[in-house]
Amino acid sequence: MSLNIHYKEDFKDRHIAPNTADVDAMLHTLGLGSVDELIEQTVPQTIRLKQPLNLPQAKSEKDYLSSLKQTASLNKVFKSYIGQGYYDTTTPGVILRNVMENPGWYTQYTPYQAEIAQGRLQALLNFQTLVIDLTGMEIANASLLDEGTAAAEAMFMQFSLRKNQAAKKFFVSELLFPQTIDILKTRANPFGIELVIGDHQTTTLNEEFFGAIIQYPAGNGEVFDYTAFAQNAHTLNVKVTVVADLLSLTLLTPPGEWGADIVVGTTQRFGVPMGFGGPHAAYFATKDEYKRSIPGRIIGVTIDSNNNYALRMALQTREQHIRRDKATSNICTAQALLAIMAGFYAVYHGPKGLKLIAERTHGLAVTLAESLEKAGYTQLNKVYFDTIQLDLGNLVDSIHRECIDNEINLNYKGSVVTIALDETTAIEDVQLLVKIFAKVKGIAADAVELADEIVATVIPTSLQRTSAYLGHPVFNAHHSEHEMLRYIKSLEAKDLSLCHSMIALGSCTMKLNATTEMIPVTWPEFGRIHPFAPADQVAGYYTIFNELDKWLSEITGFAAMSLQPNAGAQGEYAGLMVIRAYHQDRGDHHRNIALIPSSAHGTNPASAAMAGMKIIIVKSLENGNIDVDDLRAKAEENKENLSCLMVTYPSTHGVFEESIIDICNIIHENGGQVYMDGANMNAQVGLTSPGNIGADVCHLNLHKTFCIPHGGGGPGMGPIGVAKHLVPYLPAHAVVDISKEKSIHAVSSAPWGSASILVISHAYIAMMGGEGLTSATKHAILNANYMKARLEQHYPVLYSGANGRCAHEMILDCRAFKNFGIEVVDIAKRLMDYGFHAPTVSFPVAGTLMVEPTESEPKHELDRFCDALIAIRKEVTAVENGDSDKTDNPLKNAPHTATVVTGDEWNHGYSRQTAAFPLPYVAAYKFWPSVGRVNDSFGDRSLVCACPPIESYMEEETV
Repeated sequence: MSLNIHYKEDFKDRHIAPNTADVDAMLHTLGLGSVDELIEQTVPQTIRLKQPLNLPQAKSEKDYLSSLKQTASLNKVFKSYIGQGYYDTTTPGVILRNVMENPGWYTQYTPYQAEIAQGRLQALLNFQTLVIDLTGMEIANASLLDEGTAAAEAMFMQFSLRKNQAAKKFFVSELLFPQTIDILKTRANPFGIELVIGDHQTTTLNEEFFGAIIQYPAGNGEVFDYTAFAQNAHTLNVKVTVVADLLSLTLLTPPGEWGADIVVGTTQRFGVPMGFGGPHAAYFATKDEYKRSIPGRIIGVTIDSNNNYALRMALQTREQHIRRDKATSNICTAQALLAIMAGFYAVYHGPKGLKLIAERTHGLAVTLAESLEKAGYTQLNKVYFDTIQLDLGNLVDSIHRECIDNEINLNYKGSVVTIALDETTAIEDVQLLVKIFAKVKGIAADAVELADEIVATVIPTSLQRTSAYLGHPVFNAHHSEHEMLRYIKSLEAKDLSLCHSMIALGSCTMKLNATTEMIPVTWPEFGRIHPFAPADQVAGYYTIFNELDKWLSEITGFAAMSLQPNAGAQGEYAGLMVIRAYHQDRGDHHRNIALIPSSAHGTNPASAAMAGMKIIIVKSLENGNIDVDDLRAKAEENKENLSCLMVTYPSTHGVFEESIIDICNIIHENGGQVYMDGANMNAQVGLTSPGNIGADVCHLNLHKTFCIPHGGGGPGMGPIGVAKHLVPYLPAHAVVDISKEKSIHAVSSAPWGSASILVISHAYIAMMGGEGLTSATKHAILNANYMKARLEQHYPVLYSGANGRCAHEMILDCRAFKNFGIEVVDIAKRLMDYGFHAPTVSFPVAGTLMVEPTESEPKHELDRFCDALIAIRKEVTAVENGDSDKTDNPLKNAPHTATVVTGDEWNHGYSRQTAAFPLPYVAAYKFWPSVGRVNDSFGDRSLVCACPPIESYMEEETV
């Protein structure tokens, strides 16, 4: 026997699940001799790449982690006092290990199927309760992307609610964090909103203003009493948004008690690492009267089919797909995983623990301020929470050098310096700062009386919080680690994730999130870096960004990327704003028409509306393809004003349309640009590319094609790639210089968005290499066509390509079942009894299921899912034939909980076995939904979006 001493494990064989036997069997079913033969029949030759991807040789998992350690070491983890919305924090180990690093939490999908998502829904309800209690507001959502975009959403909500339609001015406090002001500039421009940036103490509001935004504490650390400002604004019908530091609200009077209409901010310092900018969960709270205008998702309390307590997403569920260009926001994701972590942080510490952390942080800031004043410095803030401010004059350079020598970062703005303390600051840190400042003054260290204990507050009584918060039992019952661990696990057990079974969601690409890709995210060299740290301290991050930019440009066929957009819809918006800037720079200010196919993702028209564009819908043919004649007619009719076409490729219907190059040419011939939605890039990588097809800009969902996990509804990343002529317009940033020649303002708070999770996509590409990525695409298409071959004998498949093949997904038509009382939602709920999450329901066609298996699923898992759908089709047939009752059948009563199945009474015309174990394999894989079918309409009629005592809630129901 000869030994292979050169063997190295190939990561692509871990990522791509079908083995040789699987592939052979699937090809046999398809009547094909090779995978390449399938690709020839599926992907039009006219768009195929002529050369393989030019990417570095694939690395093994071991080699990648080893090389990444070297890259990570280039990042210098200095002690950060920069603040500005980003603070070092301590993630409790029980949350770090059991939530952030746990695939049972980070591989969940958005909770559209509430019955198998009760755990994360409860965790998000905890988050909402935390926000409502601390802000003093009446209702909150389940998180937004970051603080800056939350502030922008608040501005637009105020604009939409204004009574005086002529009011176009929006007051912006000059003491907002600069990155927030930058995003407000971006969002204000398309709507002609005039930002009036100034001092809230001297600016005069009038009827021309519709809103105002202030920061609490202010960007320089000062805590102002805004009561009079808010009262004056309200007399003029001007609504007030407050950007508030959530931890400070344990000590400060909450904005809801002194006149705020909307309160937004970040929950990053609630146990979520800085991560060079993200991901972090923003919050958005407001008055109950504005609940139907809140952007994003709201978790609400309702009941299930058994009249038991249940949760679901309320009001805004997928509102972009319903209201499209009339939607209040283009947001279709959130930061669920990070909101869950922040909520758990509050559960773990409780109200007393949070207050102690805040008191300690504030006390150390007071100690530092008083010690520096003893050393001869003047501290400028009269009232502050955690941030002090000093004008150092000509001493600033000396202070800066000494701090760098001691691996300390302060926040410098000319000669003025702010020092922001946080949860991780110790008395020894304060003493070191005082010694540095004393040394620069030429004062002997022992000449300054260094405080060795925390002194009293400087917050005046009038600004001190007196109201209680977090009184719900959930925040007062889990403070030992054992209790916390059990609580986390009890919620995790209620949620189906990729740990249990495939999640075959069309357009959402739920693929493997490999452990090796995830491990580096929590390394301190990535997690403990402030996004505004000096460039010479973050060479490791820059290395990753540069490589990712180069690799993604190669994959997309574009000239450059912007990594800033921190969600897919944010990428859409950024791409459209870049197109808008391009036209305006050429003097074509009138080009504002976006052509959008009727089948487009709902975020497309919503994003176009946000970018100030007029939307014209392009018809689709019966086969689902874009009606090229209608497109040509509308492009020519509007050629003087045409801005762009928004197109998804492969199409939203899961088909490689043969006419895509002609479509792009028509737009270009009429002066427009082609924006490609990258939702379906998993069918393109290595075979074709947006640039090769003819697109000008494309956003990538890194949380789909490039393996960032969905996190139960976020985080995500949506970077954009652009052709050469659009590169000068890529987003800039107000704090970190990443500007191109003609950059638009920022679209996200941090320069590189959620930078820490970019490491995941970097790892995926590095370990797959060009050949591996191309193979992944081919196997995604193979898996989809195999499932199509099995399922089309039982369900009509709505659309297919010229040779009868689908791309990476397909649409199963369930509309005919409605004739005998079965809805597509019944099939979705029944799948839970078989141990599966439903495919995408009623999109892009109502009454259908859109199925996407991905390359990470082996044949036996595809077969399990197909077997379940085939068995359900037989159950449908039983209803159709009258063998099963139209109202009392397994579909209408699904899902069946363990409590119901094992109850003393069983009054159904089918067996308990049929209800719970409809196929033999289910017993081995059984996942029990924790509640029966959720009653959405009841919850919307009686909207409860904070944690109610379950007993009292149910008592109300029985009255």
